[in-house]
Amino acid sequence: MPRKLFDRELTELMEQMAEMGNTVDGRIERTIEALRTQDLKAAAEIAGSDRPIDEKENLIEKACLDLIALQQPIASDLRMIAACLKILTDMERVADHCADICEIIASEGLNGNTLALTHVVKMMEAARAMYRGSVDVLLSGDAPGARAVCKADDEVDAMFSRIVLEVCGGIAERPQDVMQDVDMIFITKYIERMADHATNIAEWVIYMETGEHPDLNAKMA
Repeated sequence: MPRKLFDRELTELMEQMAEMGNTVDGRIERTIEALRTQDLKAAAEIAGSDRPIDEKENLIEKACLDLIALQQPIASDLRMIAACLKILTDMERVADHCADICEIIASEGLNGNTLALTHVVKMMEAARAMYRGSVDVLLSGDAPGARAVCKADDEVDAMFSRIVLEVCGGIAERPQDVMQDVDMIFITKYIERMADHATNIAEWVIYMETGEHPDLNAKMA
């Protein structure tokens, strides 16, 4: 394939990645609003809307594999395509965690510790900022910016620890709300994982740009 045509296909791949990134970001935004307002109907809609994202993931994955199988990408091109495949998985997992959170909300809402809920919303906003930053550095190829995204995970982790302590401390005071408190801890863990996936995306951006894949999120399973 002539290089000019191949470059165009790589550009189209990045456009598809941008679209996927923005779609998932929209899912996060809607989840934050459902969490903030305890809108059970909206939460149920988000929890049941995985198919479009899964279909988009499959299409982009096929485009990546076709580029590898049918063309002869040079090393830098291959890094880009391989990184996109990895990033795609992380994006899809972020969307899955939004669905997980919304399934909990839709089941019965969270009417327990309202102060903790406020803090959980702030934590999810911080995780969203990390995710949005990871998509931005993917599109700009900004390796230093990617490292800044990874660094922001420390604050999200600190918020996670504070919220878990806060919720656990309130269980003794409000034993009647114990199930909502447990649900709150599950939601907080899903948000912490979303931030981890944003870190993963940023690490793959660094790999795309430098050929090195740093482990800036060692706790990630």
